Amino acid sequence: MRRDNLTWVSEFVLMGLSSDRQIQAGLFVLFGAVYLLTLLGNGLIILLIGLDARLHFPMYFFLCNLAVVDIGCTSSGVPQLLVHFLLEKKTISFTRCATQPFFSLALGGTEFMLLAAMAYDRYMAVCDPLHYVAVMGLRRCVALAAVSWLVGLANSAVETAVTMRLPTCGHYMVNHVSCETLALVRLACVDVTLNQLVIVASSVVVLLVPCCLVSLSYAHIVAAILRIRTTGGRRKAFGTCASHLTVVSMSYGMALVTHMQPSSTDLTEQDKMVALFYVGVTPMLNPLIYSLRNKEMKAALSRVLMRSSEAKL
Repeated sequence: MRRDNLTWVSEFVLMGLSSDRQIQAGLFVLFGAVYLLTLLGNGLIILLIGLDARLHFPMYFFLCNLAVVDIGCTSSGVPQLLVHFLLEKKTISFTRCATQPFFSLALGGTEFMLLAAMAYDRYMAVCDPLHYVAVMGLRRCVALAAVSWLVGLANSAVETAVTMRLPTCGHYMVNHVSCETLALVRLACVDVTLNQLVIVASSVVVLLVPCCLVSLSYAHIVAAILRIRTTGGRRKAFGTCASHLTVVSMSYGMALVTHMQPSSTDLTEQDKMVALFYVGVTPMLNPLIYSLRNKEMKAALSRVLMRSSEAKL
């Protein structure tokens, strides 16, 4: 197609989940509650880790980063979704449409990298406890977190740039709940081979490689736990990894479901549900998983509440 026949649009229309007003009202209440719980749960984790010196350890340093990611991830999509539930015409400007996938991809990639760093932390704690403090010092933790954020941001910048440069030749109806990368690529009226290659490369860097590192870490962890002779020792060792393993299974599982879908099959509705679960539900569940299964977090909450009560007296 000739260059002078190509056109770009100034705004898009998101088709969303449903056009029924009653259903949209119910979804507004549901996702409004989910968003509020996400902010409260992850905000509480950040507050507890910041206020309680007994939680100033590598695992909680990474958990604090993960809570920040979860707040950012859900804030990149849910507020816009809530607004659109109240509007008849769900328009979004080109700039906001570009901003949405940038932050979503950056925070999603950062989360996968952080989960791999947390798996390495658990590997050192279980498999080499004598050298744990020396290896997982503050400098090492900051470096791992910084690499996670930088990789996520760099990956997102590249993928967003090659996606938003695509002309749509007047097509502006996005069959999704947000400006998701694959939904935008489907609107293109030019060859998208470069975009497909970038998406594959992105999946390898921020999904496949961290997933392999997590799997390798837990293979060593399981082998180490099986060598423990006492049942109590095994239970204690596994307990230190249970929360992280649950979050890893949920996060990587949803991402793999998305990326392993056959490209020839129209799974748009399933895409929407997976995206909503990942952006809305997963960030809400993460603090619940870590707080309900973690005695240190419960104890920290009790200490903070006690100090607050004493301060009022």
